[in-house]
This record gives sequence, C-alpha cells and structure tokens, in this order.
Amino acid sequence: MPKGIYRVPVPVNEPIKSYAAGSPERKELQAALKELRSQELDIPMYIGGQEVRSTTKTRLAPPHDHKHTLGYFHKSDKTHIQQAIDAALAAKEKWANLSWEHRASIFLKAADLIAGPYRYKLNAATMLGQSKNAFQAEIDSACEIIDFLRYNVKYMTEIYSEQPESGPGMWNRLEWRPLEGFVYALTPFNFTAIAGNLPSSCALMGNVVVWKPSNTQVYSANVLMEIFQKAGVPDGVINLIYPSGPDAAEIIFNHKDFAGIHFTGSTEVFQGIWKGIGNNIHKYRSYPRIVGETGGKDFILAHKSADAKAVAVAMARGAFEYQGQKCSAASRAYIPSNIWPEVKSNVVADLKSMKMGVTEDFTNFINAVIDEKSFDKLARYIDDAKKDSNVEIIAGGNYDKSSGYFIEPTIIVAKDPKYVTMCEELFGPVLTVYVYDENKFEETCELVDSTSIYALTGAILAQDRYAIETATKKLSNSAGNFYINDKPTGAVVGQQPFGGARGSGTNDKAGAKINLLRWVSPRTIKETFVSPTDYRYPFLQAD
Repeated sequence: MPKGIYRVPVPVNEPIKSYAAGSPERKELQAALKELRSQELDIPMYIGGQEVRSTTKTRLAPPHDHKHTLGYFHKSDKTHIQQAIDAALAAKEKWANLSWEHRASIFLKAADLIAGPYRYKLNAATMLGQSKNAFQAEIDSACEIIDFLRYNVKYMTEIYSEQPESGPGMWNRLEWRPLEGFVYALTPFNFTAIAGNLPSSCALMGNVVVWKPSNTQVYSANVLMEIFQKAGVPDGVINLIYPSGPDAAEIIFNHKDFAGIHFTGSTEVFQGIWKGIGNNIHKYRSYPRIVGETGGKDFILAHKSADAKAVAVAMARGAFEYQGQKCSAASRAYIPSNIWPEVKSNVVADLKSMKMGVTEDFTNFINAVIDEKSFDKLARYIDDAKKDSNVEIIAGGNYDKSSGYFIEPTIIVAKDPKYVTMCEELFGPVLTVYVYDENKFEETCELVDSTSIYALTGAILAQDRYAIETATKKLSNSAGNFYINDKPTGAVVGQQPFGGARGSGTNDKAGAKINLLRWVSPRTIKETFVSPTDYRYPFLQAD
C-alpha cells in the first residue's frame, strides 16, 4: 500500500456571511429557525455510538421565549457516566492506532459539513437554545468551529513534524502519543464553537473523550454530535452525556484512567475540580492534564489622547454583544475626564438605538441572558446600584422576565474604582465605568492591574504611542489577549490564540498549537544503527 508524508489542505478563516435583508443565507437561516421551532426534540445521550435514554428528562426552552418548548434531554446518572468511560476506553486502542491522516480527514469533513449542509441548522440551534442573534451565531457556531477544526489539523501536522536532531550512527525520533486513559471535556453555554472544540481537539490527537456540555447548550450540542457522527467519528471516541456536576466529578475524578480535563467555565468550579484532582492524585496512572479557561473581568482603558467615538464603540460592542456573556466581554472601563463627556454622549446614544428582543427578529441587537439564575443575579446587582449614592446608572437599568430573560444594556458610573461591579464577574450586559483624572494615566494602569483576580482580555485606546507602550508594559500580566485601539472581544482562530492566566485559567490558548500539545505525551525513540560490542571507552587505554 503506498505511503507518503501528506500535506493537509491549507486552512483559511471561514468567511462570515452577512445575513443582510434579501440575502440567500438570511432566507436559509429563517427557514431553519422555523423548522426547529416547529419540533419538540427528544435528545438522547450518545454512549459508544448508541442513543441512550433515561427515565428523567429536562425541558429545553429559548431564553428569549421561555414558554416555548424546544424539546427534552435525557439526564444522565452515575451508571451512564461509567458506561461512557467504559465505551471510551473500549474505543481507545483502535482510535489511537488509526493513521493520523484518517483522524484529520474526519474532522476536516466535519468542518465542511458545518460550512455547507449543517451551517443553518447549527446556527439556528444556537440562536434558539442560547439566544444569539444571527451575526453572533454565525461568527460562533459556523465560522469559529470551522476554523478550530481546520486549523487544529494544521497544528497537529506541525506537532508531528517537530523532530529532534540525530547524531552520526543514530536516528532520534519523537512519537506524539495520545494520553493514557480518557479525557473529560466540560464545556460552557456561551460558545457552540468552544463546546465543539474542547472534545474534538483532544480526539484529533488520538484521545477518547467523555463530554458533558452545559445544560443550557445541550440543544446545539446535539447538532454537533450529529455532525461528528456524520463525519465518521467512530463509536465511543466522543461520548456525550448530561449528568450533574457532582455526579460526574465523583465518578470521573476517582477513575484510575482519568487522563485530563479540557474545561471552560467558572473560576470557582475549576478551582474545585483542581482541588479534587489533587486529592485523588495517587489514584491515577499518570498525572492528569488540567486545561481550563475560566472567565474574566475584562477591561477597556482609554487614554486622554483616545478618539472618543472609537472608545464609545469599543464599549458598546465589547460590553453588550451577546448580552455581555462572552468570557472576553468588557465589564469595566476606565475613561479619562477630558473625553468622558463625549464618550458618554456617544455610548448612551448607541445604547438607545439598540433593539432588544427575540433572536428570530433580525433587527434585534440585544437578546436574552441565558437563564433565570443569571437574570436574577444581574437584577440584584442592578437593584443594589440603584440604591447606592456612590454610583449612577446612566443607561439601561431595566429588566423583565415575563416572556424571556431580558436585561437592558446597563452602564453604571462608579465613584469608587473598587466598587463591587468593577471587581466581580457579572457575565451579563452590565458595564461599570470609572472616570479618572486625565493626568493620572500611569496610576490608572496600576489600578487596572490590581483590581481583578482575572487576566483574560483587555484593551487600550490611545493615539499617543508612548501611552500605548506604557499600558502594554504595565499591563503585561493583566490580560492574555490584549487589544490596541479595539474592543477586547472577537479573537479569531489562527490570528489571536485565546486564553488568559491568573484567575482566568491555564492560558493554554484555544485555537493554537500550544493547546494541542497538552493532549499528547511524547515518547523519545533513539535507534543506533551499529551497536557497540565492547564496553571499553578509548580513555581506558594505557599510555
């Protein structure tokens, strides 16, 4: 059979469709939305390639229309978790031994399925299940997951091609083995792309996966699983289950074959997971890989030389796209006193022009937050701000959950730079502004750096290049993704590898080769062509 050193297709970022009025893609997406709304799905677990159902079902509804039923998913219990682990381990040897180009082909096919026949179904599922507007769905559940799949194949080949030097008479090789055991992928609600990437990136490198999505993302996760199966992911390689977090932790983190976790979620949960793994470290075959991205308290810092309109747009887009539910969303802003009046005027005007409502109405910029728990938490912060004489709400401040979980885009101006909403992660459409003395820029840089436990994203807006350099250096540990004269959101695979440190995670950069290196365990092989036959070295000879 012929062999070769294969070149994979060169990845390029998936073009973003506009969904403008009258466009073919708008009509296709509207049709997909209508079709999905007309159905009530019965969503099973997927264990070892089989559809598995339980006696307990959970209802799914659009966050922006919680009286409508999209369907039900079957809750997993501890027996299903064990079944998923067993199915993964049963599939492991065959999958790990499959030639890399066939693994590559499977996930390249998945990318093409999403780019083509599944694009509108996956986007519509994300719009309905996670309350994203058409553009936010397109850049997530179409473009970003396609980019993850295609670029990860490229990164895999780059890793495999990294080989050591060989001295005379020998050949040194690196074998990039998958981890010994199974990987647990624990994925969030806010990005369908992340939910798809966390299990697929591990599987691409030859690992087998137990995947638990957020309950509020199950609807689109079900479509992703359909795509993976259609692409040819073998039975048992990725197993999709819906247990409670504590049940999953009890079974998975006590299993000797637990090899790693790929996580996106809250800092509190991740720290609890890390602690649990540490307490069980003596039980595992190998030290597990712990990879996590855990959110942020992302900032916009403007200099007195900044363009006021550019600052306002960075605030409006960075804080309020997808209702501020991006890990990278701006939730605190530091604006100098000299440009604040103009910035305030522009951003308040922008917010007044934003329509809020259901995702099926494409004229709505703002949709619902993900669920009632999030809604209630955000409402409490807003109510507290209304009562506090040290803060002022200059935009928004209203909310309503009668038909959907709608929170108006809200801007709070705080006199105290350590006010609670300047420090704590809210994960919603609430931006807190601190207006600082225009001549105290360096002191404000230090304030930005010291205020939050997080270090995910941040932005500096300035025309003064010295100020840009000052902020870039002083804030070097404040953000893993740092933006100059732009909003702090919108990282693109292949262009801005994403992740942060401090309380924001392990900074293993999703959408980069760095991340895939975490899912392999290298073995060094040295082959000597002519073996020595005498133990004596030349130095032993007598003079």
